[in-house]
Amino acid sequence: MSSKAKRVLPTRPEPPSAEQILADVQGTLPSDPVFVLPAEPPLDPPGPAPGCPEPAAEERERLYRQIRSYVGMNQRLQRSREQLRERRRELQRVGEALERGIAEMRQKAF
Repeated sequence: MSSKAKRVLPTRPEPPSAEQILADVQGTLPSDPVFVLPAEPPLDPPGPAPGCPEPAAEERERLYRQIRSYVGMNQRLQRSREQLRERRRELQRVGEALERGIAEMRQKAF
């Protein structure tokens, strides 16, 4: 049996004092990334990447038509889904009525 000595971890350092934090912040350069980066992302959607041209009018028109096509297809699918739900309900009602009719015929036969 080998015995391993327990490793002793160093203690955690104390957090810096307010004076130390202020001295650290005051000693940073204005070009420090903390001061350069925006605090929140911009609200406007980003435009084309630098160096990339904006899509041509034909491309925008093609994308617009494609989006309209997808929206139309989505609306048709939603209507079809509702129609299928209603047909399913109707089939369930007819199936239940058929089951009741079969049960009545069996009672009359016996």
